[in-house]
Amino acid sequence: MTFILVDLLREPQTLRRLVLMVLLAVGAQALAALVLYTLPDALAERTLVRLARIGYPPGGVIRYIEDNPALDERAIGTWVDPNALGGILAIAASMITPQIFARRPVLRWRWLAIAVAGIVTVALVLTYSRASMLAFAFGLLLIAARYRKLLMVMIAGFVLLLFLPQTQAYIERFAAGFMGADLATQMRIGEYTDALRLISRYPINGVGFTGSPDIDIYTDAASMYLIMANQIGLVGLGIFTTTILSVFIYGLRAWQQAHANPEIDAIYLGYHAALLTAMVNGGFDLYFFRLDFQASITLFWLLVALALASARLARESTLAPANPPLLNEVR
Repeated sequence: MTFILVDLLREPQTLRRLVLMVLLAVGAQALAALVLYTLPDALAERTLVRLARIGYPPGGVIRYIEDNPALDERAIGTWVDPNALGGILAIAASMITPQIFARRPVLRWRWLAIAVAGIVTVALVLTYSRASMLAFAFGLLLIAARYRKLLMVMIAGFVLLLFLPQTQAYIERFAAGFMGADLATQMRIGEYTDALRLISRYPINGVGFTGSPDIDIYTDAASMYLIMANQIGLVGLGIFTTTILSVFIYGLRAWQQAHANPEIDAIYLGYHAALLTAMVNGGFDLYFFRLDFQASITLFWLLVALALASARLARESTLAPANPPLLNEVR
């Protein structure tokens, strides 16, 4: 799919329309997540299970921190897993944010891009996905390398998060995660330890996709890179890492050319920031590789294609003649 899309995506207008599609579609999903979050749990549950006829779980869909109803609810939208929703929202927010500062945004009304980015970010926060929030921060740092105003906004937002009374519980949850003091983090540490044991036994090619041959260890781990090493070995993980690094190196070589072209600059930056967000998120979640998350996997390789296509268009734009002849002159 990636190779086909890179070959087909040859016009800046096509890439700009894709950003617009993401902006509208994910904005609608984030708005649905906020509406469902504010509804009483029983009503939200009854609303979501109506989707069971198209494969949605028939019950137990409302999610809570550590799956404990005594703790805060997590935004779920129409997704099954709040962490997967958080990853999608973080990627979309990274793709949308450059449109706020773009010289030629995909939307005529800049305030609408700001509104959608705000809705998506609020929905992301309410998923309580710490991995997605951390990944989004890395995406914003890449964007801030181009748009310095964003860095000031990030600092102001961080200060508000630290000192607002309403965000103290959120900050405590982040701190507990970094210190390994909460149940979810402790479970992940256990998964990482077991994954390293499996890798030590089958380091070259992994154990494949049919499960672990040893009864005392398992292949699942809350990290895309560890589950890759488990299933396709360190050789496969090395090939994947080299491939993605080459995408970023190719994009970096087009940095200046993209900046010189206002039609490409913001979409080029958004696609690469979104890919960086996905890569950081993959360090703490597995849904960009595990086979039962087909939508997330498809989105990841779509991002690879979009990053490559935008970088190629930026490089080719500098090779075009400064004053192309008019059509009637050619005739």
